[in-house]
Amino acid sequence: MKILSCNSNLPLADSISKELNLKLVDAEVKRFSDMEVFVEVKENVRGEDMFVIQSTSYPANDNLMELLVTLDALRRASAKRITAVIPYFGYARQDRKSGPRTPISAKLVANLITSAGADRVLTMDLHAGQIQGFFDIPTDNLFTAPVFAKDIKDRYSDVPTIVVSPDVGGVLRARAIARRINAGLAIIDKRREKPGASEVMNIIGDVSKHHCILVDDIVDSGGTLCNAAQALVSAGAISVDAYVTHGVLSGSAVSRVLNSPLQNLVTTDSIQATEPIKLASNIRQISIATILGEAIRRVHTESSVSSLFD
Repeated sequence: MKILSCNSNLPLADSISKELNLKLVDAEVKRFSDMEVFVEVKENVRGEDMFVIQSTSYPANDNLMELLVTLDALRRASAKRITAVIPYFGYARQDRKSGPRTPISAKLVANLITSAGADRVLTMDLHAGQIQGFFDIPTDNLFTAPVFAKDIKDRYSDVPTIVVSPDVGGVLRARAIARRINAGLAIIDKRREKPGASEVMNIIGDVSKHHCILVDDIVDSGGTLCNAAQALVSAGAISVDAYVTHGVLSGSAVSRVLNSPLQNLVTTDSIQATEPIKLASNIRQISIATILGEAIRRVHTESSVSSLFD
């Protein structure tokens, strides 16, 4: 088994390699002067079980191209099996036709990854579980519920806590964490007037005199979470924290979170933190290196991956 990392999240790749007590494969992933991607694997990988770590986060197209070219390089180097480890799967929100003459880009990206040479995909908290069906190769969708539940228990075990889904679509995700920490569940009913903007309409459940834990898979502009936090405080919540797997946090999202009622926004390191995120007083990251490392080990040894979440 060997692990190779592209450039999108080298700190996470280093942490995973330490979990597995392996060195990263010596490889060069660089750009030509016209920004074409070039990959050179500088050690023998013939017959190896290869794992390529690359989140397709910002800049999404560059990082996706790095992954595709690396997969092709490994296939042509006669690797025995190639697993694309994609902690954050970009384009996942384009998982259906949102209107006439629009693409299903998540399916297109799945086809590209398969055609480039991946034999298997390992990812984390897909925006919609059915995206696994877009791949014609085995796909493991890992969950952050055990990691988040442990962190919540360590910090909030002595206060009345309720888990809140910021929309109806995230109820299953929120319920999984609520079950693990033995807490109640509330749901926010919102209406989205246009992409990137949301208006909170109703809170289903009693959040008064509770510490609220908002749970979601992606925070991008931060509008949904901040509006939800304000609504919960207005409904009598003692305080509001948010646990979100993928901290995209584009544009003015960091300043929006800083000025919101959110006491803490906790994300994973599936996307490498920018300097503004590192400096934000109410944003912190927790690592998913342990769970990804264990999943990689189980894929290599042909053991059960699903039992990680029992």
